[in-house]
Amino acid sequence: MVAVAGRVVVVTGGRRGLGAALVDEVLVRGAAKVYSTARSAYADERPRVVTVPLEVRSEESVAALAEIAADAEIVFNNAGVLHPAPLLTGDVEQMTETFDVNVFGPLRVARAFAPVLAANGGGALVNMHSVLSWLAGAGAYGASKAAAWSLTNSLRLELAPQHTHVVGVHAGFIDTDMVSALERSKAKPADVAARIVDGLEAGDAEVLADDVSATVKAALSGPVEHLAFPAA
Repeated sequence: MVAVAGRVVVVTGGRRGLGAALVDEVLVRGAAKVYSTARSAYADERPRVVTVPLEVRSEESVAALAEIAADAEIVFNNAGVLHPAPLLTGDVEQMTETFDVNVFGPLRVARAFAPVLAANGGGALVNMHSVLSWLAGAGAYGASKAAAWSLTNSLRLELAPQHTHVVGVHAGFIDTDMVSALERSKAKPADVAARIVDGLEAGDAEVLADDVSATVKAALSGPVEHLAFPAA
């Protein structure tokens, strides 16, 4: 169990959407300091927030963040991109970017911060997945989130000896800029952020942040052809 109060937290992609909601949530729960990242520099006037530019596709950028945030105790791997084009006809460069950001990005962050977390008592690593980790039909995005899920499950084992708690988060559509064009039911970012931090503080290994994620997770033991993202 990792309580947020008094801890130093990193949130990648913390400028907007779910990331911004996570920054708000950990501040409310008493985080001592929050490093919040975005691809470009930005300002946050709150005294406990330190903004840092980060490009998760760059090892140098990730290493620089780990050096700046050498006091980090909890890391939220939230930064991601959404390119849902079909696998057979979609742009291959976009697919490559999707995997680089959504899979190798969190891995770069985990590798850079593993020794930091170990030095600071173990702490926690929280990785954002998606309900689309388990559903076909979302192209490279879904495939990247499935890979991220597997990545997290392996990191959980590898980081256990240093007492770093690893949490995987699954969520459906969240009302953010990333999915603003989709006409679907969406959860509020603040509600999802609260569920994530609840799960972290409860010691959960996996957080199902909404009802749709719980429903799909329960269906994983059924026929694989039923695990498909329904068309709008």
